[in-house]
Amino acid sequence: MRGSRRYFLGVDSGRSSTRAVIGDGSGRVLGRAVAGPLDDLRSKGAENAFASIARQLLHDAMDAAGLSRSTELEQASFGMSGLPADKFDILSDLVPCESAEMVTDAEVALEGAAAGGPGVVVIAGTGSMALARDANRQLGRCGGWGYVFGDEGGAFGIVRRALRKSLAAEEGWGHATALGEMFRASTGSATVNDAMHRFYHADWPRDRIARLAVEVDSAAQRGDEPARTILADAGHTLAALATRALQALPATGAELTVYPSGGVFASRAVRRSFETRLRDEGLVLGQPAHDPSIGALLLAYRSAKVRVEIRES
Repeated sequence: MRGSRRYFLGVDSGRSSTRAVIGDGSGRVLGRAVAGPLDDLRSKGAENAFASIARQLLHDAMDAAGLSRSTELEQASFGMSGLPADKFDILSDLVPCESAEMVTDAEVALEGAAAGGPGVVVIAGTGSMALARDANRQLGRCGGWGYVFGDEGGAFGIVRRALRKSLAAEEGWGHATALGEMFRASTGSATVNDAMHRFYHADWPRDRIARLAVEVDSAAQRGDEPARTILADAGHTLAALATRALQALPATGAELTVYPSGGVFASRAVRRSFETRLRDEGLVLGQPAHDPSIGALLLAYRSAKVRVEIRES
């Protein structure tokens, strides 16, 4: 498998979706595919569902690349949340490849954002964390504790805080806010307390709850003060994650660029607060060079010791 017939696969799987990209030996992107999240394997029947989604994703990517579904890949790199070994076992069995590896979704996000170089990526999707890497590829991280114990600044954390403020307002000891009406309308509930209890049911998984962060942003744009405070604090928290991840690196003296990644940064309020805090810390904000799925593809090339420049079709 040499020359133009070398094929590589990168997969980025977050809490909301999974993206795959296939490239050839010259760095040319041949095809992309998108599927649902490849997430928790603990529930009954989850392994079968996981394998079904992963298999269809691979088939869609092969089809998009114009390749036979039995085409052997030289290297596959999977960026996954959680990193349990059973995910790797399922994926490596499904993917026809000479070699495969699994890393965190944060690592592929950083690889893509910094185009394989040093830098800091701050991820704010359903959850949140920051990962820094120096010129020696040593890593420093902060956050990524999951929705129960952390994820402040991520979409779930934003909605969680909005719900708390809405509950406090409903009980008469918090500031007035329009967020309560948003929760009632979104869930078909008579009260915010009722909406809160609905969020404990299986039909409200955390990624669905996290999508309500868009409504919090809309409330902030309409002037709702508690919503504006939540988003400003989220931006500050995300910038603090970048600072702490940098401090976890060995002292190199190098100035590393910070790259934002994830849907939460679509909020102007979050982005403005994030940028302000970074400037206050003397940090440089950059524009990501590539998305995380391309980052996974870059890692596949690196693992195979293939030097390329990514070329989109």
